Amino acid sequence: MSTLTRITVSALVNKPLTHVWKCWTEPVHIMQWNAASDDWHCPKASSDLRVGGSFSSTMAARDGSFSFDLEGVYDAVQLHERIAYTMADGRTCEILFSSEAGGTRVMESFDAETQNSVEMQKAGWQAILDRFKAHAEAQA
Repeated sequence: MSTLTRITVSALVNKPLTHVWKCWTEPVHIMQWNAASDDWHCPKASSDLRVGGSFSSTMAARDGSFSFDLEGVYDAVQLHERIAYTMADGRTCEILFSSEAGGTRVMESFDAETQNSVEMQKAGWQAILDRFKAHAEAQA
């Protein structure tokens, strides 16, 4: 069995922790930020945020040429601190939330998949996280 590469991305969101958590976990917000670029969007998202609960989000090209679902099950949920989940393909991800410099640090670590380069995956997940930051900071 090969060991998967672990990739970490992070962002400092200039909003309080409770606000950042809400924007990260509520499907109405997830659909607003969960895409790597403006030519993609997230038309569908669901989240049963509890240990053993499932989640799903659809990322789709705006021109309708391609879409895919990210699905999984929550392994750990610690309110305003940590979310861990296992994706449908068996890879894992952990998101840590912490107060920092008057805002909230969001750090996401995940197992790389083997089809795309580590650099490409890191850039893609960072782009999504950057869109999350912009969305969360734009919300009242």
